Amino acid sequence: MRYAQLVVGPAGSGKSTYCSTIVNHATDTNRVIEVVNLDPAAEHFDYQPLVDIRELIHLDDAMEDEELQFGPNGGLVFCLETLLENCDWLEEQLGDVDDDYIVFDCPGQIELYTHLPVMRKLVDALQRWNFRICVVFMIDSQFMIDGAKFLSGTMAALSVMVNLELPHVNVLTKMDLLSKSARKQLDNYLDPDPHILLADMRNSKSKWHEKYAKLTEAIGEVIENFSLVRFYPLNIKEEESIDNILLTIDNIIQYGEDADVKVKDFDEPDPEDDD
Repeated sequence: MRYAQLVVGPAGSGKSTYCSTIVNHATDTNRVIEVVNLDPAAEHFDYQPLVDIRELIHLDDAMEDEELQFGPNGGLVFCLETLLENCDWLEEQLGDVDDDYIVFDCPGQIELYTHLPVMRKLVDALQRWNFRICVVFMIDSQFMIDGAKFLSGTMAALSVMVNLELPHVNVLTKMDLLSKSARKQLDNYLDPDPHILLADMRNSKSKWHEKYAKLTEAIGEVIENFSLVRFYPLNIKEEESIDNILLTIDNIIQYGEDADVKVKDFDEPDPEDDD
């Protein structure tokens, strides 16, 4: 069995930082975790990728081609579709190492995960290659300290969960950048209660919220009926926070459960030594 994290989310949510943090944490705890870069537009990251999609195709290739002439969003979709057409290349690059653990650093285009089929097809390929996968949906915690924005982020997370149909962990990143008051406010949102969110929005007395109150309440009902979304805070400056996230994901994909139990032999004490 092989293990994988599919790290997804909007641009600027801290996906690459998360990947490098997980790699460093694993090294400190005598584990080996590799990272695969699936972002054809990436310019810099703080890890050495096991596989880099830019060796197959770069976003600039799609945007500068005289026949294609894609924009940034269309170019990203084209690059991922090109990767799927060359699955043999990716399979060869990944190798076939049993019990390996790979984090896939994905592009920051939310449409790839909410309704387009390209990532679903990639997931199908990884499962054929014997990977157990957990989706790690990342969103900036600074974006989520407002009730309306939190509803939006929760719906995005729910859309990804429904589209990819995989075990799923939602992570609030950049917790270290929040003020103390913002952290206290965010505590109410980690396991979101639509009634609390809606109450906060009603109290804001915004004309926008008054006009679209029924729509907002309908969205709240969708979140409540699914009851699937909860968030885990991540502070990359705290080892305990990193360890909690990694442990949660490991439990979901059952990492290490097939490993042999380590047995240590102990010498029986000699009764004569007690004399």
